[in-house]
Amino acid sequence: MNILDLDAGNTFIKWQVFGTSVRGRIGHHELDNEAWPESVDRVRIASVAGERVNRSLRDFVQRRWQLQPEFAKTSASACGVVNSYADPSRMGVDRWLAILSAWQLARRACWVVDCGSAITVEQLGNDGRHLGGYIMPGLQLMGQNLLSNTAKVIVDHSIEGFSSAPGVNTSEAVQHGLNLLLESLAENVMRRAGDQPVYVTGGDGELFCTLAGGAIWCPDLVLDGLSLALGE
Repeated sequence: MNILDLDAGNTFIKWQVFGTSVRGRIGHHELDNEAWPESVDRVRIASVAGERVNRSLRDFVQRRWQLQPEFAKTSASACGVVNSYADPSRMGVDRWLAILSAWQLARRACWVVDCGSAITVEQLGNDGRHLGGYIMPGLQLMGQNLLSNTAKVIVDHSIEGFSSAPGVNTSEAVQHGLNLLLESLAENVMRRAGDQPVYVTGGDGELFCTLAGGAIWCPDLVLDGLSLALGE
């Protein structure tokens, strides 16, 4: 059976054929241009992209493979994990699926970091209970908000490479400031985690891992969580 898994984030849609190396990443408006597998028996979707994108995905799947896609939902408990939210529906499904995947990997107290459009940090206890988490703007969102809300902060230089040293022009000061925030977050999370594993995913996740020695890069935490939430 060919199972197609999709992770529809705020910026991109990641996909993979379950159990294979066949995968891709596209923009929300590029569904008809992707080299999809011809034969698909089931489609599982994790989406935080909003109802408009969800409707497009549903229509596309029905048109392309004559299937009804299955959308994952956050639940009170699953696979040995207990949600800390009184109303689980208020937690983004991407966070929940990443937590489920991390618990399957660790089976003990651990941390989960997703560095996407938003950065989320989750903590799990030894008994599988979600102890809570943090949500903050991602690097790109922070930069956009800064530039759109401050008339005198103008970026007019191209910045190459990573540095958190004090900037000697406004462009450097902005980019290096964002780098410093991510670097500080990485150091803080690793200090709090101690000997507990830290699993990292998301677009800026690899950068986070280079700043957080010992963090574990897991680019498909959300996709891998689909089989845990919806079954194989």
